[in-house]
Amino acid sequence: MLALKKALESSPIVYITRDIERALGLPLTTENYYIVSNHNAFAKSIAQDAAQRAGLCPAGSPQILLIKEKTKLDTRELLEHPETIKFINRLKNPQILVFKNTPQIEKICRAHGWKLLNPKAELANRIEEKISQVEWLEKLARYLPPHTISELKDVSWKGKNFILQFNRAHTGLGTVLITSKKQLQELQAIFPDRPVRLTQYITGPMFTNNNIVWGKKVFIGNINYQITGLRPFTDQPFATIGNDWALPHKLLDAKQIKQYKKIVNDIGKKLARDGWKGLFGIDVIMNEKTGKLFLIEINARQPASTTYESQLQQGTKNSTTFEAHLASLLNLKPSGITLAKINDGAQIIQRVLSTKNKVSTTKIEKLKKSGLNIFQYANTKPGEDLIRIQSQHGIMAGHNKFNKIGKQIFSILK
Repeated sequence: MLALKKALESSPIVYITRDIERALGLPLTTENYYIVSNHNAFAKSIAQDAAQRAGLCPAGSPQILLIKEKTKLDTRELLEHPETIKFINRLKNPQILVFKNTPQIEKICRAHGWKLLNPKAELANRIEEKISQVEWLEKLARYLPPHTISELKDVSWKGKNFILQFNRAHTGLGTVLITSKKQLQELQAIFPDRPVRLTQYITGPMFTNNNIVWGKKVFIGNINYQITGLRPFTDQPFATIGNDWALPHKLLDAKQIKQYKKIVNDIGKKLARDGWKGLFGIDVIMNEKTGKLFLIEINARQPASTTYESQLQQGTKNSTTFEAHLASLLNLKPSGITLAKINDGAQIIQRVLSTKNKVSTTKIEKLKKSGLNIFQYANTKPGEDLIRIQSQHGIMAGHNKFNKIGKQIFSILK
């Protein structure tokens, strides 16, 4: 996107992120695009590769700063690090970008006089949190499955399974399927006064996509099948573990795709009215009995699948999702822009389990020899990313069913 490259000449962007993979939506040879992240073996290899491509010192790229500390730093800690402050202040008119904004990050940027590109944290939290989200949606709450909001102590078991969600959640870990009176009572004993959202339990495939609010326009991204809760990749039944861009075209008909796009457009228009800019994602479930689509989640931030989707889009004549995200944040004009379409490719994540926090070198080598792209993380907490496996082709044959490539990955990791 020529307009973006020109804008970066006078408005360099510094992406601060605890995991460097989140910032790789642009080619690392892009001038005036900088990254600050944690130092680890994977991040170091990325910096060295970027330097090699640019014909620079093999030690690393001057556009990437990797902070080496005893423990992994979060975004706020990276932003406050003396090396980061020095790195940013040597740039003229630097603009800061983070994966997920917080009030603390906003405060740090104000203190240093740095422009933060992300939309306001208060708005993002209002949209993402389970209780305030219903209020924010207003009439659009009709897209949600049947639901109620209550304090947990007032919830009663009526003999049917239901979904219970606490106000804040991450990758499905704040969502609980209630299947018995005993299970409900155990939660009530621990969190009696917490507000919860109670939702009718619907079974069926999940879908998601990455969209951009750009001025008053809503750019609807490529729909992908959301891989959720499969073992051995996670031990949490509602944890998101991957995306497949090939499968939706087999599972959704034209009418359902039209319905999906209407949900996206309506939410995007409301986001635009509230001053939102850039990426947002939605999660949708298809009722396997009726085929009706329901909104499950709104991600008011850059969804984790953005990077790989943008890499799959590179080389086409149209814009990648990440390029459009940056251009919207920089207030460029969206006229004549089209998002590149893709209908193939997939990624799946092995998360840290309560009983497992590493994958053997032998298994990693087997995955690489299978032609798969592998990202390794130094995370150790249950639920965090351990390895990310990427394929140029789909890995799913159907809902919760692997195809040949997926079965190969499964057989290696099981």
